[in-house]
Amino acid sequence: QVQLVESGGGLVQAGGSLRLSCAASGRTFGNYYMGWVRQAPGKEREFVAAINWGGRSTLHADSEKDRFTVSGDFAKNTVYLQMNSLKPEDTAVYYCAARRYYYSRTPSDYDYWGQGTQVTVSS
Repeated sequence: QVQLVESGGGLVQAGGSLRLSCAASGRTFGNYYMGWVRQAPGKEREFVAAINWGGRSTLHADSEKDRFTVSGDFAKNTVYLQMNSLKPEDTAVYYCAARRYYYSRTPSDYDYWGQGTQVTVSS
């Protein structure tokens, strides 16, 4: 059973940075794609970024690609989301998610989800 556990969220001032972590366990992930998805209050889930297991390629949402970077330490079974120049509109619950075989920008395409970590950006 795939388990994803996020950490690293918190309260930060606008312009600050955070690095989220996602610890993955439960199986080998060789053909998996690990995504970050966020959900702000009253809004639908929104794709942020994804990386294939092993880090050979990444995919970022166009709106955030200049500020957010996805990476991984696959020896530690951990994926990261580095978020810089944070804005109040980045306030959301950030989820780590996983799916097999290919990338997707559609949150509902992901099969496995963590519990989420809250990111709050104050103005």
